[in-house]
Amino acid sequence: MTGKGLPPRLGFGSVRAMSKERILLSRRMVLAGLLSGVAEMSFAAPPTRSLRPAPRPGGPGARLSPSAEALVGKANLGAAKVGFVVADATTGEVLETMNPLLAQPPASVAKALTAVYALATLGPGYRFATRLIGTGPVEDGVLKGDLILAGSGDPTLDTDRLAALVDGLKAMGVTSVAGAFRTWDAALPGLRVIADDQPDQVGYNPAISGLNLNFNRVHFEWRRAGAGWNVSMDARSATLRPDVRVSRMSVVTRRYPIYTYEDGGETDRWTVASGALGQNGSRWLPVRKPTAYTAEVFQVLAGSKGLRLSTATPIADLPEGTVLAQVESDDLRKVLTAMLKYSTNITAEAIGLASTAARGDVPASLEQSAMAMSDWLGGKIASPKPALVDHSGLGGDSRISATEMVRALVRVGPEVDLEPMLKPISMKDNKGRPIPDYPATILAKTGTLNFVSALAGYVSLPDGRKLAFATFVADPVRRDAIPLAERERPSGVRSWTARARALQLQLIDRWSNVHAS
Repeated sequence: MTGKGLPPRLGFGSVRAMSKERILLSRRMVLAGLLSGVAEMSFAAPPTRSLRPAPRPGGPGARLSPSAEALVGKANLGAAKVGFVVADATTGEVLETMNPLLAQPPASVAKALTAVYALATLGPGYRFATRLIGTGPVEDGVLKGDLILAGSGDPTLDTDRLAALVDGLKAMGVTSVAGAFRTWDAALPGLRVIADDQPDQVGYNPAISGLNLNFNRVHFEWRRAGAGWNVSMDARSATLRPDVRVSRMSVVTRRYPIYTYEDGGETDRWTVASGALGQNGSRWLPVRKPTAYTAEVFQVLAGSKGLRLSTATPIADLPEGTVLAQVESDDLRKVLTAMLKYSTNITAEAIGLASTAARGDVPASLEQSAMAMSDWLGGKIASPKPALVDHSGLGGDSRISATEMVRALVRVGPEVDLEPMLKPISMKDNKGRPIPDYPATILAKTGTLNFVSALAGYVSLPDGRKLAFATFVADPVRRDAIPLAERERPSGVRSWTARARALQLQLIDRWSNVHAS
């Protein structure tokens, strides 16, 4: 072996390096080996017998490529377990496996399942709407009733679009409100966090409600001022940055912990260690009171346009009224594509919750909604259901096997045209450099938690064959042993994740060589 890569005779670019004649010869011989050696398993239809690992393929492609066992053995992943399945994406024929029934944390690969669930439930053209409802008539510019800011759970609502909602209200001629300013957020359950095993300060673990803003994050910024710092908390977007009071920050003389959080009733109260600030900087912090946050920012924006509103009060039931203004999200397919690209947790959770609500009642928790999605998916793939605890994969207790994941890709993915929504993955050589002319095309979803790495999607080979695959690498014991305060950047996780991702690419390179038609 050369370094951490493959033998010199078969690097990551091996498919590219083969001559046309050699490729044709190898494909014939590999195909012969597959026909004689691969078990007759398929994901295209429900199994007629219990699942079992597929025998390793034969032929010169298999002999020239390092075995999966050799690649895993050299990956230096400690006690981590590796499970994978690769299948023909068209026929469902299982080509190669390792620990195919081992239930592993999917991490953000779960978002691909959420995308399928949402598209099948809500449809690709679905849009979230945020409305302003008046409970009385508008007379001489005065709304003779209450003004209600009503959300549907839009996870992509930002400050700019909230300002457009104010403009819509002004366009209706409303200059004042005689009644109260109220909020309604019951389209989704109110949840303080996505996962309760994350540090307080991580922006990817915010609260969720029927009214969300800026991915339920607030922008914290500090600037050195003499012996101290000036700090601000704002709801910035592309063009606006209104200050907020619902999230408050205090600088405290200490070195550790860097952040603390306290529920202040009406406010989120944060402290930050002075020893960690330096000169100037900023970061996004999670919002724990998203409805109050959204209402406050709307109130500030309305005030800037001359429309004075009282402090918002929440209501449990939405009364009858007239829609005075409305803003909408992009269509669901576009929102999901962005979610899969940027792996936004709140988007996955809000969409998953909205999908479950559309199938029945509003779920009381993420676990209840994830169970409904698991039940639905289990029925679609004719398999014991996956055990998911949320829609984003942030919760470390979610479990799914590579078999179940590949079945979903083969059977359900094509029904909603999932493949083009996935992110292109670059093949890399044994020094970690992208191979720009690698002949196989990889579209997949990545997933990363501490000492958990997942990758699942499709590989299109030069000969037209398409593979569906899922690879889960996880060391849950090591992950769970990390103290809560250290889980944002635990020691050793960065290099471990790099080795796990390299292994996943090495396996794809192997499959691209061995399983060409």
